[in-house]
Amino acid sequence: MTEPSSQLQLAPGEVAYDAPMSAVIVDVAVAGSQVSAGGMLALLEAMKMQHIVSATEAVVVGRTLVAAGDTVLENQPLVVVTPIVGATPGATTVEADADSTRADLTEVRERHGLGLDDRRAAAIGKRRGLNRRSARENIGDLVDAGSFVEYGALVIAAQRGRRTEQDLLENTPADGLVAGLATINAHLFGADRAAAVVLAYDYTVLAGTQGMRNHAKTDRLFNLAARRRVPVVLFPEGGGGRPGDVDSPSLSGLDVTTFHEFGRLSGAVPLVAVVSGRCFAGNAALLGMCDVVIATPDANIGMGGPAMIEGGGLGSFRPEEIGPIDVQRRNGVVHVVAGDEAEAVSIAKRYLSYFQGAVEGWEAPDEHLARRAVPEDRLRAYDARAAISAIVDVGSMLELRRDHGIGVVTALVRVEGHPFGLVANNTHHLGGAIDATAADKLAAFFTLCDSFGLPVVSLCDTPGFMVGPQAETEASVTRFSRLFIVGAGMRVPLGTIILRKAYGLGAQAMAAGSFRAPQFVVAWPTGEIGAMGLEGAVRLGFRKELEGATDSEARDRLFNEYVELAYQRGRALNAATAFEIDDVIDPADTRRWILTLRRRS
Repeated sequence: MTEPSSQLQLAPGEVAYDAPMSAVIVDVAVAGSQVSAGGMLALLEAMKMQHIVSATEAVVVGRTLVAAGDTVLENQPLVVVTPIVGATPGATTVEADADSTRADLTEVRERHGLGLDDRRAAAIGKRRGLNRRSARENIGDLVDAGSFVEYGALVIAAQRGRRTEQDLLENTPADGLVAGLATINAHLFGADRAAAVVLAYDYTVLAGTQGMRNHAKTDRLFNLAARRRVPVVLFPEGGGGRPGDVDSPSLSGLDVTTFHEFGRLSGAVPLVAVVSGRCFAGNAALLGMCDVVIATPDANIGMGGPAMIEGGGLGSFRPEEIGPIDVQRRNGVVHVVAGDEAEAVSIAKRYLSYFQGAVEGWEAPDEHLARRAVPEDRLRAYDARAAISAIVDVGSMLELRRDHGIGVVTALVRVEGHPFGLVANNTHHLGGAIDATAADKLAAFFTLCDSFGLPVVSLCDTPGFMVGPQAETEASVTRFSRLFIVGAGMRVPLGTIILRKAYGLGAQAMAAGSFRAPQFVVAWPTGEIGAMGLEGAVRLGFRKELEGATDSEARDRLFNEYVELAYQRGRALNAATAFEIDDVIDPADTRRWILTLRRRS
């Protein structure tokens, strides 16, 4: 609107309206016409944009001073009007219908609706037949209600050269990738700490394959995650690369940047994969880069699907024969096996929570449980997980890779609500000795915790590294030594608690390379320490004396005497007197020591 002009000779009661800018007249009200408040008196065009000069009240047009096509200057009078007596100033006589929808908005809503589950009954029905959920259902269950903002919802497959646009709109919504920003666990940690990028390949669209445009979407979202420094949760079910995108000028597709961009996120933000069904080739490559993989029992994961395997002359296999869950859980590809997709999503939310902060409402375990966790008989194996449960908050342990590298337990835990990483030797496997696979598992877990600022609790009960001719066939020298490299590079606090045995290089590895490296090294009363296992040390150090025994009975008696002497020398209480460790504690005090590691937040 413009203000009335003061540059004309006006009769009593007349008002003039001026041009708000230099422009060309497109239209102007006719003399003698009535114009309601808010109605158009003149329409001007400047710089390809049209501007309305509106009446501030109901008026009758008296004189028109310009005509269509005229060029006018800023503040030049356009029309002279007379206000209608009795009309309410500023009131509009014509109101827009609040319930009416503009045509352009209707079209946008219709396009968005094409990708929703309730518009795709046949495709969603097939998912139901497989007892699986849709991509949008999984995302809806994962994120906080109403928080998901979708990117690229209107994208379709790059196949206009072989299919009609309507076909693509109806059958390739979002190009088979639902992706966007959301919050997860905001009710616990607030929106800032809960922000995340979420992507789900849609198996109902071209078998969840990776097309040209959904590659562009993944890259866009990965870049967003890097800039925002927020976690990525990926549902990677799908068949890998898609050969049918004919609109692309690329010949090989090897110049796509998706795998490079996702690889750059490793160690920078938490990466979580949740998978059911078939996950092959490029989809599996993304899964394999994630810090944790949560899978359902019906998952099949492989770097090539049946067509690729057969095409390479490697045989003909059903999808269910490639990378089944029993294989992938034992080789370490899958970190946690869930009962179904709902449980897998729940575990993903729980996993992320350890990197989001402390929680309230924790429950401490019975302090007597820790005192009974390790048997008094130093040769008796025990349940490492029961020992862990005796010192962490009730129900707070999330174990990773339980079926892989079974000589060690790796888990995320809480103590008084604060999150920690925790490792423990498993005496039921090789007496707690660390083999090559367990060393890899430890190194990966230390790296995970260090990357995202989780302090580490190390429960040590090991006779050392596994040795022998068979062990050396597994590149043990390199794989064991890497533990020392990883330990030396850790920036987060680590505390070592000796539950029983702490011998040799294996014990040092459980303490980041040295008993002086952790923030603390304490022992329970059952603790024992030495450069090597007592029995081996006696056999090696007292070989002459043992060989000089008169018979086997005397040799056994002498051996047991030397072992007892070595045990007395190596008891944790003795080590504490020489300050080789920081203290010997009541197991019930373990939580108090752990809390000294908690991160600042």
